[in-house]
Amino acid sequence: MIFLSYSSSNIEEIKQLFTKVFSDSEGQSEGVLIGNLVYDLMTGTGVQDLYGFVAIENKKIIGSIFFTRLIFESEVNVFLLSPVAIHTSYQRQGIGQKLINFGIHHLKENGVGLVFTYGDLKFYSKVGFSLVTEKLAKAPLTLTYPEGWLGQSLVSDEIEPITGDSYCVEALNKPEYW
Repeated sequence: MIFLSYSSSNIEEIKQLFTKVFSDSEGQSEGVLIGNLVYDLMTGTGVQDLYGFVAIENKKIIGSIFFTRLIFESEVNVFLLSPVAIHTSYQRQGIGQKLINFGIHHLKENGVGLVFTYGDLKFYSKVGFSLVTEKLAKAPLTLTYPEGWLGQSLVSDEIEPITGDSYCVEALNKPEYW
């Protein structure tokens, strides 16, 4: 298995991966929603605001993750991990963790100081994320599940409080994702 930055030549394959994975786990409407989100991220987000990575096995993309810029009023270099998809038949094999660690390593090498995500603490704690409160770092939109707001510092042992509001990329700037 190899891990690489995604290629624009794989946009449709990546969109289909997310659509299938989320349809399998959350239902067809959620699959379509997340597939469209990923397409919008890949086609409508500037290259300076987007990192995408894939896991490839037998020349087929079996996993993909995206990090997008999260802007705070204070000048910190922050990215948001979302979404993540591993093909259903490859789940529970540690591929998602390896792919996330690969992506985080790449971000760290490129000067990113903090990474946030919005998801399941039980899963994301395996790759270094911990619960953060909105007093520590405000999410860009109202969180449906505040216990899912997670973060990690790539430069120190803990996250220092970040003042002011945060803003996500346009594709994620919709309440249904939060």
